[in-house]
Amino acid sequence: MEITVKSIAVSIVVVAVVTWAWRVVNWVWLRPKKMEKYLRQQGLSGNSYRFLYGDLKDYSIMSKQAKSTPINLTHDISPRVLPFNHKILHNYGKNSFVWIGPTPRVTIMEADQIKEIFNKINDFQKVKTNPLTRLLATGLASYEGEKWAKHRKIINPAFHVEKLKLMLPAFYHSCNDMITKWDQKLIMSSSSSCELDVWPYLVSLTSDVISRTAFGSNFEQGKRIFQLQTELAALTIQVMQSVYIPGWRLLPTKTNKRMKEINKEIQASLMSIIKNREQAMKAGEGAKDDLLGVLMESNFREIKEHGDNKNVGITIQDVIEECKLFYFAGQETTSVLLVWTMVLLAQNKDWQAKARQEVFQIFGNNKPNFDGLNHLKVVQMIFYEVLRLYPPVIGLARAVAKETKLGKLSIPAGVQVSLPILFVHHDQELWGDDAMEFKPERFSEGISKATNNKVSFLPFAWGPRICIGQNFALIEAKMALAIILQRFSFELSPSYVHAPHSVITLQPQHGAHLIIKKL
Repeated sequence: MEITVKSIAVSIVVVAVVTWAWRVVNWVWLRPKKMEKYLRQQGLSGNSYRFLYGDLKDYSIMSKQAKSTPINLTHDISPRVLPFNHKILHNYGKNSFVWIGPTPRVTIMEADQIKEIFNKINDFQKVKTNPLTRLLATGLASYEGEKWAKHRKIINPAFHVEKLKLMLPAFYHSCNDMITKWDQKLIMSSSSSCELDVWPYLVSLTSDVISRTAFGSNFEQGKRIFQLQTELAALTIQVMQSVYIPGWRLLPTKTNKRMKEINKEIQASLMSIIKNREQAMKAGEGAKDDLLGVLMESNFREIKEHGDNKNVGITIQDVIEECKLFYFAGQETTSVLLVWTMVLLAQNKDWQAKARQEVFQIFGNNKPNFDGLNHLKVVQMIFYEVLRLYPPVIGLARAVAKETKLGKLSIPAGVQVSLPILFVHHDQELWGDDAMEFKPERFSEGISKATNNKVSFLPFAWGPRICIGQNFALIEAKMALAIILQRFSFELSPSYVHAPHSVITLQPQHGAHLIIKKL
């Protein structure tokens, strides 16, 4: 009897080990090779699958090499920003794929297929990444299905036009603070002009704006959160460039520990802000008009109207995640839009003059107002062209859970699709022979005319999941640029180094050194 029990136990262990080994072998070799054969049969090309890492090692090596050297002053930035993907497109064309570890990722650059992916949000869902990368921010941007729909409904009121109007004083106050610092630099230089790296000032500006508009606090109170999220973003990039091995995040590596420490501190800071606000609202204080106040008021209203349904409303942890997303996405998008706008207007003095003339025609030397900002047509054309050439987010990825048709392609379950925004924005077949040139006039009759009604302009994504904060970002950017143009002219400094690189968003690696001159 004892021998029989032992035999059964040994058999169970053997079966478990064999099953586990089979799953591992299937994950790292058999399944990738099967999918590779299937993709090649459909006319897609790419490197042969390499055990476990796929293309990740080459991607990492080429990215490091590219970042070590600046480039000439050109808008053809993809060889530096995405050197590996640029090489794949050059070698294999648009119908190609790359390997993210054992997972193939198919490149999609055909406008109708892009449209289909963005519209079919249940078939093409966000890629499930290493849980550590989700410490940076989850919230609305990463949810699917009913949870996404619920969060979108609750958050939507925070970005209505009437709420944006109420945030304009915060935009103006933050911009004025930055301009004052620039004036002080000019006074210290004892000249009407001086060299300035505008990038850190623009980061501080948008950080200040999001602190005021999200939490009604000033930049000093929120500065620690921004410092932590900046560090977390850099660590997140490192994690994204390595193979995700289940369970690895639980090991006490230096990176894992630091990412968890940062997240814990951010969570505690935001929890304190939210709890204080919640107590004030329960004590009878009205909700404030900042993003957090509107979010909490909308949530309370939703719970009150449907209190008998436990699935209604969002938790405090959900609110914290949305706040992290406010902080990160709200600050990053606008700062990179502004910095590349200033770099391009410093290069293109004629467009800087046109934009300044429009600002003075509408506002004179007065404080910019909401209606006037919406009439800045030249400025809007410039912003769209900057977003085309230097999109804040250079690419998106989606995954399919079951075999899915996409045009003539059949995408197997487990395969990812890549929406390479930077390549789409620079594609001469979509934008013409002048795709690499700065020509804001291409947007003179709006986005639809510029794109020939194709889904090829994607700085805020597209479809049902289009970025909820795009109007917030554009109004803030218009306010900042209008005030800058009222006070200063600017040109590239001889010390400017052109080195776009991606740290979640597309940033100037060595800053943006300009010569600013008081008007």
